[in-house]
Amino acid sequence: MSDKIKEELEKFKEFKQHFKWKQLPVEEINGRLYCDGFPLYDAENKLIGECEKWINVGIMIKTPLSHILSNLYPYDFEFRGFQLKSLEGFFQGVKFKNPETQKLVFSYYGLNAYCLKGASDCRWQDDGNLYWQGEPINRFSDKYADIVDELYISAAQNLLFRQALKNVDRPLIHSIGNTNANETVLTRLEYETEINALAEFLKLS
Repeated sequence: MSDKIKEELEKFKEFKQHFKWKQLPVEEINGRLYCDGFPLYDAENKLIGECEKWINVGIMIKTPLSHILSNLYPYDFEFRGFQLKSLEGFFQGVKFKNPETQKLVFSYYGLNAYCLKGASDCRWQDDGNLYWQGEPINRFSDKYADIVDELYISAAQNLLFRQALKNVDRPLIHSIGNTNANETVLTRLEYETEINALAEFLKLS
């Protein structure tokens, strides 16, 4: 880890200790889904990217910030000596035990990265274990939470990703995110907490 990333990571972790994220509620009203009182889908049943209360992040949403802040978007960055093509490459890569296969997964982005979970050799849901270069890391551990913080700070060294986060002027949500930690390596709440904290943190720099 470079001195720059180490210093920024330490500051970010301290910032997160005092950061309070209150997840915006999603509810169904008359057969339609709403977040904080605003509809999530338009008349053509397509996800809405922005309203006055929030920005909804998703790779299939074409609103600029909604689209480019997705974990699937292709941002090149270095993480622990590896070149990653997206944040999603990491979250799928940790589902592979073999270090060389994991390295290969790190080179993917977009839906191609997301779909690689179908090739995983790890049933992490059975014992909670993900892998970093062959070493098991429990998905529910502080160690895993720490590596996620380091991942996002590393990604924020990409100047485009960094500026996009600084441009955020409303809470970020991920309405289609999985809410069950036993089924996903990053829940909707975990993602929203991380990305909103990072956006606010970077505005201070």
